[in-house]
Amino acid sequence: MRQITLAATQMACSWDIDENIAKAEALVNNAAEAGAQVILLQELFETPYFCLEQSLDHLQLARPLEQSRVVSHFALLARKLGVVLPISYYEEAGLARYNSLAIADADGTILTNYRKTHIPQAPGYQEKFYFSPGDSGFQVVETRFGRIGCGICWDQWFPETARCLALQGAEVLLFPTAIGTEPKNPELDSSGHWRRTMQGHAAANMIPVVASNRVGTEQEGETAGIFYGTSFIAGHTGEILADANRTEETFITATVDLDAAARYRSAWGVFRDRRPHMYGTLRTLDGKTGTMR
Repeated sequence: MRQITLAATQMACSWDIDENIAKAEALVNNAAEAGAQVILLQELFETPYFCLEQSLDHLQLARPLEQSRVVSHFALLARKLGVVLPISYYEEAGLARYNSLAIADADGTILTNYRKTHIPQAPGYQEKFYFSPGDSGFQVVETRFGRIGCGICWDQWFPETARCLALQGAEVLLFPTAIGTEPKNPELDSSGHWRRTMQGHAAANMIPVVASNRVGTEQEGETAGIFYGTSFIAGHTGEILADANRTEETFITATVDLDAAARYRSAWGVFRDRRPHMYGTLRTLDGKTGTMR
């Protein structure tokens, strides 16, 4: 058996950055004390989710990887606790800005810097104003505790994300998230749909999935966002192993057996029976013509 204990956190964020960092650190400490080895914090936890509306002022929040306060702070924390931490931050790179995730190994080393591939644009989620589409490609890294692959929020709605990470050898999929109400459709509650989509990634690829979401109400101009939490950990057949409620600032943990999941994947035959040369349609936008490179 090769067991690993996974954790997801969820918390509310304010414009008090010191408080956000301290709160996130406390959750990581508590999760580590509970035995967690890979701990997932939510998307862009340094500040409120500033993408509710478009504001030139918020463009100034971006920092290069080497100058990011949260990346340096939590890389040091990863080393201190001996845990793996994917660290979400707003990256400045030359004249571009990305929604990025620096993955710190248990010795504090930054293993990779993933840039969010799929960028949403909708009322309350004005991300195309703030972020360029990621150019890093999907990445799987070998950590002290196993091979992990990460997407970021909107990436989690695409089966292609999970399958690409699975094909690269990921043993755990992790998705930091900021999702809640739809300002133009307040009656819509997508929390169940959101969760079932990622449970499907776990089941289809036979890989455990961890999702971390924020909670609380945030306001930007005329737009309010109410984030619905419900962070969870799913096993390699999509079953829910641990979950949080809609409002609590907390962490959850679950222990999974990576070897058992690997044996299950091998036995089931999904990856044996793939037909890559038949999947050319996936390289088009309209399902018929063109090739995206």
